[in-house]
Amino acid sequence: MKTTKSCVNTTISCDDYLILVMNPGIFAMSKNYKQKIVKMETNMIGNKIAEARKKINISQAQLAERLFITAQAVGKWERGESLPDIITLNRLAEILGVDLNYFSENFPSMANEMASVESPVKEPAELPSGKQKNKLSWDMSLGNWVDADFSGLKNLHEKFSSSNMQRCLFIGSELSGLLLKGNNVAHCDFSGSDFSSSHIQKSSLSGNQFKGCKLKETEFSESHISGCDFTGADFTGVMVKNGGFEKNTIANAVLYRTSFINTYMAGIVFEGTLEECSFENCAFSRVKFQNATLINTFFKNKSLKRIRFIDCQVDRMTYAFLKNGKADLTGITMITA
Repeated sequence: MKTTKSCVNTTISCDDYLILVMNPGIFAMSKNYKQKIVKMETNMIGNKIAEARKKINISQAQLAERLFITAQAVGKWERGESLPDIITLNRLAEILGVDLNYFSENFPSMANEMASVESPVKEPAELPSGKQKNKLSWDMSLGNWVDADFSGLKNLHEKFSSSNMQRCLFIGSELSGLLLKGNNVAHCDFSGSDFSSSHIQKSSLSGNQFKGCKLKETEFSESHISGCDFTGADFTGVMVKNGGFEKNTIANAVLYRTSFINTYMAGIVFEGTLEECSFENCAFSRVKFQNATLINTFFKNKSLKRIRFIDCQVDRMTYAFLKNGKADLTGITMITA
């Protein structure tokens, strides 16, 4: 009688992770058979990328430009030689106008039913002498979290990576110092939460609510942020770099020492006061500053012609940066005081 051993790999490549997420049944397969399935899936996904790209009539180079990668990388995907990681796949789906299900007929349903998270054991009102109360620390990495209420969650820190989160509530949560890496977060509500000094890396954030959030000194790197509502959020010291920032609402947000570096920015309206902010090597599309006051704000771009300024005031230093970038200075007045 032939027996089968099951094993769990603690480290897998981005490509294998993508295939395994899309086809969880592969976990139970033998190594050789799994490799054959992964190769078949790689070819299938490459064909679908090429098909969708041609349908919207863009070249490999144009697609690569929007993804901040090389045209050669897109060519490798379409030839089945490599795969985009799960975060890039989400971005691809948006650009190509398809659902993630398009890339696999067997993409797992994310409609998991989640019970509210509670401590499995009730702690006594008084602990014995000499014993200290342990802080709860949930490990939510590598999970599918859908339609769950985690409001008030605390002490995650580095235990929230490589997860898929859909329509979850995290209202009023304590998430400062969080390391969030390789996540897909869509249509979740983080209103009133504290993300101070967090690091969000290689993640896709779409359609989320961040109203009134504290984001002080938080860094977003190699992440795509789209359709999110940051109304009233505190962006003091925030850095957004090497990613995308599209169609987000930032009304009444605090923009002080906020930096955008190597970022694709589209469909954004800046209002209010921006002080000691910076925009460096960014690509702009449908970006405008309206009824805004820019103080000591740094612009370093080859061209700023795609930015519109409407009823804005700037200080002398900011004006010099904008003029050097050949921005349309119509709609800008100098602060004389």
